[in-house]
Parts: sequence; structure tokens; C-alpha cells
Amino acid sequence: MGWLYQHRWLPAVAVLAAIAFPVRSSLCETRAQTAPQTPALASSQNAAQTAAAAAAQPQAATPAPEVAKPLEPSATVTVTPATPEDLGDALMAQQRYQAALEAYQKDLSRSAEVWNKMGIAYQLMFNQEAAMHCYQSSLRLDPKNARVMNNLGTIFDAEKEYGNAERMYRKALKVDQKSALIYKNLGTNLLAQHRYNKGWEVYQTALQLDPNIFKNSSSPRIQNPASVEERGAMNFYMAKGCVRAGMNDCAIEYLRMALNEGFTNPKKIAADSEFAGLKDLPAFQQLLASQRRQ
Repeated sequence: MGWLYQHRWLPAVAVLAAIAFPVRSSLCETRAQTAPQTPALASSQNAAQTAAAAAAQPQAATPAPEVAKPLEPSATVTVTPATPEDLGDALMAQQRYQAALEAYQKDLSRSAEVWNKMGIAYQLMFNQEAAMHCYQSSLRLDPKNARVMNNLGTIFDAEKEYGNAERMYRKALKVDQKSALIYKNLGTNLLAQHRYNKGWEVYQTALQLDPNIFKNSSSPRIQNPASVEERGAMNFYMAKGCVRAGMNDCAIEYLRMALNEGFTNPKKIAADSEFAGLKDLPAFQQLLASQRRQ
């Protein structure tokens, strides 16, 4: 199919929600390509492989020069012009959000997918009101699109309208019950509402669907508007999720943030059976020792 636009905030705070960006072929992909490749590398990679293969072949003796024959009509290569949506996708990949938005706005079809992509561009430029309008326009055209419901949920989360965000995530999950991303967003939303046990349960469901969900950065992410206490809780339960996924370095980093935000303390962490597998790791020991000295 294509690519997922990548963007990730610095891990100084817990990520509130990940925005689902639709998969679409990039400008560099050929229409006849069957095996998925990284689109940004597809053209150069194919060229390099072709050159390497040619160099590896034994060179035949060069016959007397011949007059080149014109190409048959069937050998003519037709290049499909890039659409405004294609151009917008390429600009999004370069994090040129305003330029991407202007490209999408030239798409006269204004499909549900284009409205969704415009919403993402607006949201990454912190224009929540315009982003919400775009997501709602997308849903009017495609009312059962779980990705757009998820994205609208992230707008409500960013505005701290946690009840509306939760309802939107649950509505999205009725359409797509296998989305680890939406479960993760719902779990984070519940933690922001101080419903820690419920949030952790939802996190575990996300992990069952995708063990790498806590390190997956294949979707754009929005900044966390939660309080210090709420971020501490999110980081603490994210650490538990990382341990469950076997990502020890990730778990230690989230624990460091949870400690710095005052949500927990070294004694509680050491007594928590969820973190028993970290006890022999020098980085974990150093983390607790440094916090005890403070």
C-alpha cells in the first residue's frame, strides 16, 4: 500500500495520543510495484539494485556498432502526474505542514481521506479548531472511519474534554476492535481521568494486539496537555507496559519520568512485582539509588 507519516515529540513528557495517519502510496512509488518498500527510498533503491546487478553480469563481447532501433510503442513508459494529494503527502513526510495543507486544499474532490489529512496538518500546526472542522467534515462523508474518530478523539483530549474523547475512542473501537493504537489512546485518556486501573487494563489490551505499541512511532503524535500528576501516572503505567513488552530501557526511562513528576517513589517501585525483572539491571539500580539520595 504505502507509507505512514512519521513524527514524534521529544520523550520529555508522556505522549497523550497518537494520530492515525492513513496509508497511501507516495510520489516515489510506481503503480505496478507489488512488494512494499520504503517509498522515500524506492526509486534510488531500485536504481542501485539495477546498477549492481548490471555490474555483476559478465560483459559480452562488443559486436560491430549497430544503429539503435526506436522503442516499440509498448515499451513507452507513462509517468502519471502527481495529484495535489500526492504532493501533500510528500510535503507531510518533510514536515512542511503549511505547504502540505495548501496542496490538499487544491484537491477539488475533497474526499474523506483528504479532509482527514488536512485535519492532521492543522493539528500539527496547533490549530485545533480547524482540525476539528476537517475531521468532522471527513466523518460526514465516511461516518464509520475509525481512524478519523480516533483523530477527533485526540482533539478532545488536547482540549481536556476527556469525556468526549473517551466516547469517541469507544465509538472508534466498535468499528475497529483490533486497533492497538486506539486502545492505547483510550488507556491514556482513562489515566488522565485518574481511572488508573481501567487505563492499565486497556493498555494491556493494546499490548496484546501489538507488543511494540509503546515504541511504535509510525503515526504523528500530539503534545500532552495533562498536569504533572497525570503525566506521572501515564509514565508509570507506560513503564509497566514496556516491561510487559520486554522493553527494559523504555521502562526505566518512563520510571525516571514518573519519579521526577512525583507520582511514585523508589520504595514503591522496588516492591512492585511488575518491575521484578528489572532488579538486576545496573541502570535500574542506579535509578533507584540516585532517587534515594535526593
